[in-house]
Amino acid sequence: MRIIAGKYRGLNLAEFKGGEIRPTADRVKESLFNILGRRVIGAEVLDLFCGSGNLGIECLSRGAKSVHFNDISKASIEVFKKNASKLSGKDKFTVTAYDFKRCLKMTEDFDIIFIDPPYASDAGIEALKIISRGDKLKFGGIAVYERDRAFEGEIAGLEMFDERKYGKTYLSFFTVEGY
Repeated sequence: MRIIAGKYRGLNLAEFKGGEIRPTADRVKESLFNILGRRVIGAEVLDLFCGSGNLGIECLSRGAKSVHFNDISKASIEVFKKNASKLSGKDKFTVTAYDFKRCLKMTEDFDIIFIDPPYASDAGIEALKIISRGDKLKFGGIAVYERDRAFEGEIAGLEMFDERKYGKTYLSFFTVEGY
């Protein structure tokens, strides 16, 4: 697992041992950031289920203003801290070890929110519902939901404007309805 572009291009990130935790594959991440494009520059980002910090660190590398990393797993936070120690020190980020509901309740609004919970969990749907009820996405902001199947149904207050499939991984892109 490595950083693909920007000031940390080529930086190898610490990974989890075993196959229990699944980081976003480099191929999927590259496609994701091609879709997001220049929106990352100057963005305030929430990496809600950050794991190793792969997506948020990619954002910092590409010029995000700040990233809030969150994961309830102590093992994830430990791996993230190893990866954060490789950053320049000039990057603006915060890290919390909250349940995703508490994190969404306690944080401000963002330009980009990454939602990449364990695939077997319905936490991503719950997170989208919380986002839809609050002011978590700024005007024109995007929530990206990663999972192992296509998104079905609707989330009141959010509009899914794109969905892509990469092998067994689906990326669903949401914005606030009416933006």
